[in-house]
Amino acid sequence: MEMGRSAMDLAAVVAVATLLLCFGVVGVRSDASNHRYKTGDHVPLYVNKVGPFHNPSETYRYFDLPFCTPEHVTEKKEALGEVLNGDRLVDAPYKLDFRVDRESEVLCKKKLKKEDVAKFRSAVTKDYYFQMYYDDLPLWGFIGKVDKEGKDLGEYKYYLYKRFHFDVLYNNDRVIEIIVHTDPNTLLDVTEDRDTEVEFLYSVKWKETSTPFEKRMEKYSQTSSLPHHLEIHWFSIINSCVTVLLLTGFLATILMRVLKNDFVKYAHDEESAEDQEETGWKYIHGDVFRFPKNKSLLAACLGSGTQLFTLTVFIFILALVGVFYPYNRGALFTALVIIYALTSGIAGYAATSFYCQLEGTNWVRNLLLTGCLFCGPLFLTFCFLNTVAIVYSATAALPFGTIVVIVLIWTLVTSPLLVLGGIAGKNSKIEFQAPCRTTKYPREIPELPWYRQAIPQMIMAGFLPFSAIYIELYYIFASVWGHRIYTIYSILFIVFIILIIVTAFITVALTYFQLAAEDHEWWWRSFLCGGSTGLFVYGYCWYYYYARSDMSGFMQTSFFFGYMACICYGFFLMLGMVGFRAALLFVRHIYRSIKCE
Repeated sequence: MEMGRSAMDLAAVVAVATLLLCFGVVGVRSDASNHRYKTGDHVPLYVNKVGPFHNPSETYRYFDLPFCTPEHVTEKKEALGEVLNGDRLVDAPYKLDFRVDRESEVLCKKKLKKEDVAKFRSAVTKDYYFQMYYDDLPLWGFIGKVDKEGKDLGEYKYYLYKRFHFDVLYNNDRVIEIIVHTDPNTLLDVTEDRDTEVEFLYSVKWKETSTPFEKRMEKYSQTSSLPHHLEIHWFSIINSCVTVLLLTGFLATILMRVLKNDFVKYAHDEESAEDQEETGWKYIHGDVFRFPKNKSLLAACLGSGTQLFTLTVFIFILALVGVFYPYNRGALFTALVIIYALTSGIAGYAATSFYCQLEGTNWVRNLLLTGCLFCGPLFLTFCFLNTVAIVYSATAALPFGTIVVIVLIWTLVTSPLLVLGGIAGKNSKIEFQAPCRTTKYPREIPELPWYRQAIPQMIMAGFLPFSAIYIELYYIFASVWGHRIYTIYSILFIVFIILIIVTAFITVALTYFQLAAEDHEWWWRSFLCGGSTGLFVYGYCWYYYYARSDMSGFMQTSFFFGYMACICYGFFLMLGMVGFRAALLFVRHIYRSIKCE
């Protein structure tokens, strides 16, 4: 007991230390921690990254392009989540002192070589945008433009913006808003590869506003709350609710009526052969609780699914209390890493406890399988995609130090908690509650039509839950793989609850039909049917990529399909667990309601 308590204390200390390490800096913080400035004070401005507008994962360091570089490039220390987000902040050469106007200030005079001009032209061709942060406020702009009007492809003109104008709004001693404009009259022609001299300029104009400091971030979340967007979201929810009501009505009128008739027949011990053929689920009571094949893998899937479900619930709680406000960069990634690490004990307990209930003996192997089931594919995908990012010299490539931090979290927090959860599950001594005794030899399953096989059943099971969420999926994809801002977490949470309910209901319905056909191998079938929505979501990924987005290039394509494969795999495990748990409750209930010999 003392050793177990010491191990738990050590894991708790490591968990707290990791939380302090990763949440030390959640967003970008200015040097003036209270964001209050006096006239003439230096207000921190950081340049972040540049990249093709339509490829959100393909971003590069700002000074990878030959812009005006300060004498000493100072990198800002960033938290774990910010690095995972691909942010690489450095001090900008622009001077935007508090309430100090500037007009046509020379940033630098620079001689561009042919190679530099070619870099700029390539960037302009791909619609490169830049991102900066001024006193924690994000600002963006394009670095140039392409003149296509009335010209053939070979006659296009490529221009680089030489002058930026910053409009800054303030309220007393605080910065409220900043907007950057490009001057269309001061352009540099970068159509041809030739040495050229360029003078970069900027101007700053300060204006007073009555907007309070506490509301300065609201403008970034207003786009997702516009009336026409809300109408679409509410239509999605009403559509999903109708689906739930129809499905609930179907179960109530069909399943419950049939089950009631079954219970009545069995209570009167009717011996009619015809009646026995009509309701076949009672006659497999000696096989329905026969433990499935590959029970260690099933227990590991349930453990991982339970952990991912818990992770999702905690993320929703944080979102609903306002932690993930717009451009609180890195907060979501930090929360995902920390909460996943801290909930690994749940996976260990759920998997090992269920495995021991199924009379499994090699619980250590089951625990290792649980730990690698989701992390393994995710790690392999990360290794490949990180290598691609390194080849592209993109900011998505994680530095070695960040990889070491993640490995330490996995080694010092995730693994110990997984083991502790597994030990607790093994020692829980919970017996599997089977209302009926299992016979010695399994009953032969009758030959079933093709539509009762696993794959057609998975298609039917996945379609209804997917139809309940597909409208909301577009907004989520446009936020994660685009530049939209998603802040209506309450609506998303409602959709998530509907998804869970529909998944449980449809799995229970299909499990009943399977048992009625005297097919007693429902264990894996219920898990696969529940998780099949994840396959539909991955199918939607292909539709979104080719029909709804302008993403292109090997790096963006590999990042999109690689990480979406991991996310959909997580969905598969989580919803599979929901489907199996619902089916298990249903099967126990109906067999507990009859007298089994």
